[in-house]
Amino acid sequence: MGSLSIWHWLIVLVVVMLVFGTKKLRNIGSDLGGAVKGFKEGMGTPAADEPAKQVKEDGHTIEGEVKSKTHSNI
Repeated sequence: MGSLSIWHWLIVLVVVMLVFGTKKLRNIGSDLGGAVKGFKEGMGTPAADEPAKQVKEDGHTIEGEVKSKTHSNI
């Protein structure tokens, strides 16, 4: 009575397909795949044409474009 065998998983799969139907399961799978793809794209680095954003300590967002890569001591 430890782990489930392959027969248990097949029975669960058949019951799920009977309850939801194959078309709905396919739609759920494609929606989930699109969400994962969108999340991965959102986690990537910003594109070169997008301005860089910084968040101040008080929570306000500063939008701007980097003109040079030198540091200044303000």
